[in-house]
Amino acid sequence: MTPFFRELFLFFWRDLQIAKSYRSPIVLEAIQALFGTAMFYYIARFVDSPELRHTLPQSGGYFAFSLVGFVFLDYLNAALDTFDRSLEEARDSGTLEHLLVTQTSLPAILAGSALYPFAATTLRIAVYIAWGAIFFSFPLGSANWLAVLLVLVVSLLAFSGLGILSASYLILFKRGNPAKWLLLGVSSVAGGMLFPISILPGWLQFLARLNPITYALDAMRAALLGSVRIRELAHPLAILLLFAAVLLPLSMLSFSAALRRTKSTGTLAHR
Repeated sequence: MTPFFRELFLFFWRDLQIAKSYRSPIVLEAIQALFGTAMFYYIARFVDSPELRHTLPQSGGYFAFSLVGFVFLDYLNAALDTFDRSLEEARDSGTLEHLLVTQTSLPAILAGSALYPFAATTLRIAVYIAWGAIFFSFPLGSANWLAVLLVLVVSLLAFSGLGILSASYLILFKRGNPAKWLLLGVSSVAGGMLFPISILPGWLQFLARLNPITYALDAMRAALLGSVRIRELAHPLAILLLFAAVLLPLSMLSFSAALRRTKSTGTLAHR
């Protein structure tokens, strides 16, 4: 396992050095996060009411509920976009074919390509939550941080399978997968991002239960806002692990098949 983790570190170090050469966007993203957090705070002040608080599954009011939903959906977006972007950058720079003929295993290439983007997404979410706690009384006193970390890891495993499937489409058809934008759109409405799925019609609730973001948001809100212990998160975590157990092997098989197809046709580096 030592060479595998060394390869992951090298991928992460490469992406970190690239990011360090563009420092201005990092500062601008932090400022943008402050304005985004403020927007949700003032929207919450406008719509918050005792009746609304009664329908929310955790404490903290609509501000805390909506902010967690908004920033955590960024994980799904990162998972769906990270693998595609890494492939496109390697293809455009002419390093894709060279990378794939090295001794580096396919899991190491995929995991290494996602490591820095997921770390950057985690930092961005932490900035949003920090702004909320500093300026707008986002409640962190009841957070179970070990549970938060566990939910993050399990959610990324579940989401990554979807991202690798999208990368398989990109390898074959040389264009971004339109299904990922459909999934993000459905998730923003039927994933519990800005309102509980319990208020949705039955058929949308059914769609929500087929989407891993629903369980990820339920678990994250409970871990951050609900004063829960890890064993109380057993149900959503088990569902997320089931998604990961199905999607990750399926996506790896799909990606391997797409690579074999493009290598046999000589179209791997085509744009």
